[in-house]
Amino acid sequence: MELKRIDEFRWEIPKTGSMRVPGRIYASPFLLEGIVSDRAPLQVANVAQLPGIVGYSLAMPDIHWGYGFPIGGVAAFGLEDGIISPGGVGYDINCGVRLLTTRLERGDVAPRIKELVDALNSSIPSGVGVCSQLRLSNRDEESVLTRGAKWAVEHGYGTLADLTSIEEEGCMDGADPAALSPRALQRGRPQLGTLGSGNHFVEVAYVDTIFDDTAAVAMGLEKGTVTVSIHSGSRGLGYQVCDDYIRVMVKAAASYGISLPDRQLCCAPIGSREGGDYLKAMCAAVNYAFANRQLLAHRARVVFNRIFGEREAGVTTVYEVAHNIAKIEEHVFAGERRKLCVHRKGATRAFGPGRPEVPVRYRALGQPVLVPGDMGRSSYVLLGKAGAMEETFGSACHGAGRVLSRKKAVQRAKGRSIPDELASQGVYVTATGRRTLQEEMPDAYKDVSRVVEAVEGAGLCTAVARLRPMGCLKG
Repeated sequence: MELKRIDEFRWEIPKTGSMRVPGRIYASPFLLEGIVSDRAPLQVANVAQLPGIVGYSLAMPDIHWGYGFPIGGVAAFGLEDGIISPGGVGYDINCGVRLLTTRLERGDVAPRIKELVDALNSSIPSGVGVCSQLRLSNRDEESVLTRGAKWAVEHGYGTLADLTSIEEEGCMDGADPAALSPRALQRGRPQLGTLGSGNHFVEVAYVDTIFDDTAAVAMGLEKGTVTVSIHSGSRGLGYQVCDDYIRVMVKAAASYGISLPDRQLCCAPIGSREGGDYLKAMCAAVNYAFANRQLLAHRARVVFNRIFGEREAGVTTVYEVAHNIAKIEEHVFAGERRKLCVHRKGATRAFGPGRPEVPVRYRALGQPVLVPGDMGRSSYVLLGKAGAMEETFGSACHGAGRVLSRKKAVQRAKGRSIPDELASQGVYVTATGRRTLQEEMPDAYKDVSRVVEAVEGAGLCTAVARLRPMGCLKG
């Protein structure tokens, strides 16, 4: 596939064949080599063939092969002639990251990091199919699906201050529990407040470097301060919503005469009955994920308070972002202001300064963008810039991005002790099984610093702080 170099951090897939728009990949030459070998640019070109796509089929530097859309893919569609696709959101609807900060210093926590991570592990259920101690009634579940994190706070899990620092304030309008199958509802009832498996995690870190003093002060980040990151999503409920609607969308695409370059890109017009039903179900799963992370954050806060004391710990929410979601947003493209349906799959909203969707405390700075790395290196806090609004519909990367499949990672880890390797770097890790740590070892991911370099170099974001891991609980 032809890739045309625009500059050091932009590459274009020219519009050919059935492509309605060009593709654009944000990456350094170093990152591009791995991206091309993964064949993910083919998926970028496939997305460019979908009806109503606006501008470009976009890919962030953490791009890798996904279901239909690449992970790290962004695409905006016109409401009049565009589509909505479950493959453009993903199976783990509203998988996202919450960042908490504390009053604790690295020196306060380092001697007790094993005690802390083990306590988090005891308090936060994790693993495949794990159930929560919380049991939802049918009525409670409906409330969770329509009220999201607000439901959790109303039931004593967190504070109102948490809600003001969550994307969408932790609740998306338009959710309708009736759009979910009985199986999706059944899977959701026992899992609220659980971490999940795979790359989901709770990570204790400290602020290693400050790049922007003003923004760091606004976020409550000081050098040496201990932080907590929580990465989880909508659990089995979100997976089932995606699975259910893929079957619906395969039939819908055929009935509306939509030609698909890949069956996994199945979709329906946004204004169709099928498109509307998926949007209602997706919003409900989004709210479930917001409530789920609110409960996880509350449990993490309780653990910190118990070990260090509530006053000393001072756990507060910095921000929370979603990175598997489709949203109706207003954007200016080619000089025209339009409402668009923006799909971000493995990509984070990165609105620049002044947008009303950004919390008041950050509005003059831009939206915080949380970019976790891997257990052995670092994570970053960024801010969205005007450049992202001009080029990517206010979008940026969501993490490091895999370079090894889970199977290959396990093969690479054969004969190694990942916990011992990380312990030698000063990082204590625990998980529900040895295989999880092998699948999620640092070698399985790109160097997140390279990914951040690319979005900064392209003018999409600016760095605020770098976080170094101290301890990690993997699902």
